[in-house]
Amino acid sequence: MNDAKKHGLIQRYTASQRINHWIIAITFVLLALSGLALFHPAFYWMSNLLGGGVWTRILHPFIGVLMFVCFAVFAARMFSHNLMARRDWLWLRRMNDVLANREEKVPEAGRYNGGQKLLFFVLILLMLGLLATGVVMWRSYFAYLFPIWAIRLASLLHALFAFLMICAIIVHIYAGIWVKGSVRAMTRGTVTPGWAWKHHRAWLRQLRGGTSSHK
Repeated sequence: MNDAKKHGLIQRYTASQRINHWIIAITFVLLALSGLALFHPAFYWMSNLLGGGVWTRILHPFIGVLMFVCFAVFAARMFSHNLMARRDWLWLRRMNDVLANREEKVPEAGRYNGGQKLLFFVLILLMLGLLATGVVMWRSYFAYLFPIWAIRLASLLHALFAFLMICAIIVHIYAGIWVKGSVRAMTRGTVTPGWAWKHHRAWLRQLRGGTSSHK
């Protein structure tokens, strides 16, 4: 933090938050690839990533639990920053201006803008759905507790939630690359004052002790 201030930078994420984030990212990649390997024979070759089909079937749910726990910790720490406010709904309504890079026409964003907050809650719902359906499908431990129709339904929903999750993460990655300077926040933990002023002006005012409306 002192080094950041020394170079005129603003700390956006602590080291523990960044480590947590990258554990989630790595486990997500492992789950997406191993899940595709289990989903369709055309992707079965991806099972080699975890040591073959048997090991993929064994490790996939355990990696899923690890990702869920890490995500739950991260979400709990960020929850208060992602509560929707009136300005966030206005931000979403002016998405055309956002996409056209006319940020001067959209409401000032706090630590997170309306799009980021919406994605945050979408991810929470998808993670809960994946966990619930994954437990029902987990043959070694829980599947015997449920009738076959429930397991089949859980398999269908698990695939749907996984597909939506992959789409959501693609949006997340694209947005991070599209907004120049965002990747630095999750690799080095800091952003420049110029970046904060352009993209999260209300957050910058709050950090500097100014008044920031949460309406």
